[in-house]
Amino acid sequence: MYAIQGTGNGHLSRAKDIIPLLQQQGKLDILISGTQADIDLLYTIAYRFKGLSFIFGKKGGVNIIETYKKANLKRLFKEISSLPVEKYDVIINDFEPVSAWACYMKNKDCISLSHQSAVLNKNAPQPKIIDLAGKSILKKYAPSTVQYGFHFKTYDSNIFTPVIRKEVREMRIENRKHYTVYLPAYDDERIIKVLREFKNTEWKVFSKHNKKPLKQKNISIYPINNEAFIKSIASAEGILCGAGFETPAEALFMQKKLMVIPMKGQYEQQCNAAALKQMGVPVIKSLKLKHADKINTWLQSDKKIAVNYPDITASIINTIFLEASKNINPSRVVRRNDSPKQLRYYIFKKIFAQLT
Repeated sequence: MYAIQGTGNGHLSRAKDIIPLLQQQGKLDILISGTQADIDLLYTIAYRFKGLSFIFGKKGGVNIIETYKKANLKRLFKEISSLPVEKYDVIINDFEPVSAWACYMKNKDCISLSHQSAVLNKNAPQPKIIDLAGKSILKKYAPSTVQYGFHFKTYDSNIFTPVIRKEVREMRIENRKHYTVYLPAYDDERIIKVLREFKNTEWKVFSKHNKKPLKQKNISIYPINNEAFIKSIASAEGILCGAGFETPAEALFMQKKLMVIPMKGQYEQQCNAAALKQMGVPVIKSLKLKHADKINTWLQSDKKIAVNYPDITASIINTIFLEASKNINPSRVVRRNDSPKQLRYYIFKKIFAQLT
């Protein structure tokens, strides 16, 4: 089973290259949980769950109120309890909570293959101010027994450079002098208010909050479209985006100027920003007019960060299965001694108490 987090687009983008490699290893079932993705996977999905999604806000962070409203804990526990993880030899998890907690309930090995695993590694860069609550949620959201991770650099032996999609690797790279923007945690009004200060710059904004294209002078707004977004990055002068993982990694791979704005209250993005800052990528705390000078300095700069992201995904998958084959033992799958009530309490306490 390959279980994928459906919040945001990065996990599903990476999955497009990983799934064909997993299919070479044996029969594959795919699981997706979450509600915030804009990408169609185009593979048969065996399990599709609501799971637990963090809802993007419009002011630079996660909308905690909407996240809590949509966190139907009774439904989530039912999804966890109903998933037959015991019938699978290998379960690979990309920060997906339903399968991770189902494995926990049945003492089943859960192999994490995610960016989050790399972020939590003790050798990976951390922000100066540690968000203990955010770090705790990241640790407990999708527990695993084995960890492999992707990051901007190989900070440890089980951390690999990013999976760069085949369509990105094969993309024609050019410079048509525009700047591509992807800031899903900000609404269009805020983005336009700041970007219109730079009248001599052509901005192409991909919006999570607008379903129709619109144009205001030098700013064009487009709905999310995977193919159009990749082409825009490939032909851009630079990229202004959140401090997620896939978009910055692809921008670096394509040798584009990059500036990032980490989401508020999102520990993973704070860690990413710390790593990118170490590499020389400019980081600003928020999309506000008070940061206009920093944005202008970046626009005037020609600085690009050199990276080496070889195509090693097949080698990573082979390594994972070689190690997993040593530990496959169906007789190990037994239920925990906890009662369902105790398990519910444990899971809710570990993951969701902080949302209240």
